[in-house]
Amino acid sequence: MTDTPVAAAVLTGGASRRMGRDKALVEVDGAAMVHRVVAAVVGAGCSPVITVGGDAAALATVLADTEADVAMVPDRFPGEGPLGAILTALRHLASPAVVVATDLAWLDAATVERLLVHRDRLDADVVMARSDRAEHLCALWWPSAAPALERRFAAGERAIHRALDGLRLVEVAVPTGAVRNVNTPTDLGRTT
Repeated sequence: MTDTPVAAAVLTGGASRRMGRDKALVEVDGAAMVHRVVAAVVGAGCSPVITVGGDAAALATVLADTEADVAMVPDRFPGEGPLGAILTALRHLASPAVVVATDLAWLDAATVERLLVHRDRLDADVVMARSDRAEHLCALWWPSAAPALERRFAAGERAIHRALDGLRLVEVAVPTGAVRNVNTPTDLGRTT
């Protein structure tokens, strides 16, 4: 395995309709979700780290005390869902990148490291976390995935699981709790 750091992108531009407020800024155990997720990717050794979409000023304030210099990148396709944000991340970073959702409040460095073990693969376009289901928004993406994703996006596709068709996909087992996402205030109290 190479020692070259892998970049990371935290997707922070969702509408948060079910939560009722910006999920990236919602506190879990005393820290905003975006802060927790950035800490996980930084703890796994990812660098550089960007956020994609969302309120850049609010994100910069929340992330001011992180260990990494986190750049706020506007989503090229605001309002078009996470597939557009993944494309934004891949084009901006132009290198293999871990792409994770800001609502993975219990993501940890060990889970990200399970993806990074595969960083030198030449036979994959995406290495995706899998617990009891595929977690599309916790994955290591290669730039090789971008052209096919862009074609599908341009044709109107917005569902990540359908956009993966034809890509070289590897799934990696991860603990369910580490990739449990938070969509509603009720989800904050769930234990599994």
